Amino acid sequence: MKKRATCHCGAVELALDMPDGIVDPRRCDCSMCRRRGTVVASVPLAALRVVRGEEALRLYRFGTGVAEHWFCSICGNNTHHRRRSNPQEYGVNLGCIESVDIRDYQIVPLKNGIDHPSDAQNT
Repeated sequence: MKKRATCHCGAVELALDMPDGIVDPRRCDCSMCRRRGTVVASVPLAALRVVRGEEALRLYRFGTGVAEHWFCSICGNNTHHRRRSNPQEYGVNLGCIESVDIRDYQIVPLKNGIDHPSDAQNT
């Protein structure tokens, strides 16, 4: 299943290959995710391609620096992030994916990002 995702202003467009549909929808309670409250789903790195607006994307890293959080520099919308728990996957903001009704994902698992195993290794 091919999907299209865009930021709020439309400057950034992503092409997603999601043959299994929405996989592992979730929220996270790490310091970043709990502030933005985004519901995300996983895709392999090769399944996400920036079609338009790569120059508008900005990268934010914190803590271990493994996770890469991508935002549109124009509207501030977080579109996707490279996962700390699985750096071979992106977490994609479901609210950015066309034809996905975010109201269908009101009850999703909350993942423990506060007590992430890689944080314990750095203490």
